[in-house]
Amino acid sequence: IIKIGRTHLQDATPLTLAQEFSGYLSMLLHSKEQIIASLPTLRELAIGGTAVGTGLNAHPELSQKVSEELTQLIGTKFVSSPNKFHALTSHDAINFTHGAMKGLAANLMKIANDIRWLASGPRCGLGELIIPENEPGSSIMPGKVNPTQCEAVTMVAVQVMGNDVAIGFAASQGNFELNVFKPVIIYNFLQSLDLLADSMHSFNIHCAVGIEPNR
Repeated sequence: IIKIGRTHLQDATPLTLAQEFSGYLSMLLHSKEQIIASLPTLRELAIGGTAVGTGLNAHPELSQKVSEELTQLIGTKFVSSPNKFHALTSHDAINFTHGAMKGLAANLMKIANDIRWLASGPRCGLGELIIPENEPGSSIMPGKVNPTQCEAVTMVAVQVMGNDVAIGFAASQGNFELNVFKPVIIYNFLQSLDLLADSMHSFNIHCAVGIEPNR
């Protein structure tokens, strides 16, 4: 299906609908790869560093033994942090991973915005796509199909971007040998994780699989 491409909200050169959507697919695949690439440092454990990273009053093999036990119990490879001073005073690993999640949120925002623009109408919009009619759009405007799934994704993206600001600021805090801001960091991190997973699943089953070209 050949359609017009757009840049600066103006008509540009033609491309196919498949080519346009291939860009969206590539965005999501790259986001997945970026998140996966950030995971190894999340598995470096500070345990055994005790109060300030010296390991005072802890058995010298504690960190290694705990890492091995957690790996066996959970099935995910955990390792002892090579520098406990770093592990206690910094939360850069989780900050970096959430940055990759923010990148995913940005891509989702872009995709959802494009789709709701392309589905705008039904009479005076672009009207290139038909999205599923999940609920009546209006009792006074016949044919109106609100892009509620797209809107939900954009709201999730806004929240994740806000969480990233909170995590970044929290990661810069804490004095000297211990950053005590882990509770607010993990709260926002887990919220972003849940929101992204839920919104992508919902968008897929309630919108993406039902998108059709308006021929």
